[in-house]
Amino acid sequence: MSAQSAPMPALRRFLSRPGRQFWALQVTGWLCYTILSSSAKVGEGEPPRWILFYLAVAASGFVVTSLLRLAYGHVWQWPAPRMVFASAGFLVLAILVQMKAFLTLLPAFCSDCEMHNAFGYIWYFSSNLYLLLAWSGLYFGIKFSRQLRQQKEAALKAQAMAHEAQLKMLRYQLNPHFLFNTLNAISTLVLDGRRDTANGMVGSLSAFLRYSLDSDPVQRVTLAQEMDATNLYLGIEQLRFGERLRVRTAITPEARSALVPSLILQPLIENAVKYAVSKREEGGTIEIEARRSGGDLIIVLRDDGPGCSNLDERPTGHGVGLRNTQERLRVLYGDNQMFSIATREPRGCEVRMHLPFESMPVQNIVPAELAA
Repeated sequence: MSAQSAPMPALRRFLSRPGRQFWALQVTGWLCYTILSSSAKVGEGEPPRWILFYLAVAASGFVVTSLLRLAYGHVWQWPAPRMVFASAGFLVLAILVQMKAFLTLLPAFCSDCEMHNAFGYIWYFSSNLYLLLAWSGLYFGIKFSRQLRQQKEAALKAQAMAHEAQLKMLRYQLNPHFLFNTLNAISTLVLDGRRDTANGMVGSLSAFLRYSLDSDPVQRVTLAQEMDATNLYLGIEQLRFGERLRVRTAITPEARSALVPSLILQPLIENAVKYAVSKREEGGTIEIEARRSGGDLIIVLRDDGPGCSNLDERPTGHGVGLRNTQERLRVLYGDNQMFSIATREPRGCEVRMHLPFESMPVQNIVPAELAA
């Protein structure tokens, strides 16, 4: 960092508080008034003592506008009509006080500058009206601008919190049947004396649940990390179904580095296991493909089960995992994504996702058990 750019962050930090901003602008504004008024007077051939006069007037204006700020702050929360009338009254009072200070100081610097008629008083009142009206406009403009910015920031913060809460709600809707079936399978293995297999199933279940609970629903992971979690889930299911569950994967190296929402594949695979494997005596095959196509990441999941219908045609309570995934993608990517379901020929179901391809470094949120 250069020596010239170093003071700028410190200045921004100093001006970050509204009170400091006011005093900085207050001092700067009245100094500029002193410089402009006195330079104009001296430029007309008047003696330099006019600098002291305008410095004294500026000091008076500094005090008057500081008190005016307190008055405006007092009526700020009032209803609009009352606030406007009260502010106008305070402004007129401030003009009269500043005009009195101006006319009191004037004879000390100019013996020939006396008021001879009402027109002179009107002129001095108008000049102070112009000055303090401009100050009031700037004050209220900054205050309204700051209030609008705070309201906008509060609205954005509330929207972000609602957005995150929605994502967490969608991500944490794990099917309780999966846990029930897994625990039931572990119990059966223990009763059958297959304790080593049961222990391995408990370890896989523990690692999968730890991943699902520790990972942030808003934070994305690489597809390679997502596949590690998916393999844990599939390992649990393969202990349940044995050779009845067959899995094939075709993921390109470039696609493995792409960023995807965490646990985006689990409900899709769970749906395929439920309809294409568990209900068929011969079991079924699940295929997972992923590749890059231009600026998109294309993920396809297929099975050879009885087929599937459109989500809109399914009865309420069916296809929750698919609807969950579709809604998560809509919340995360808006219109920059595509999610489709189609029946394959001669049999089976295909789920296709098109996501924006991103491969930036992200914080590793995968548990140590998955990284090993």
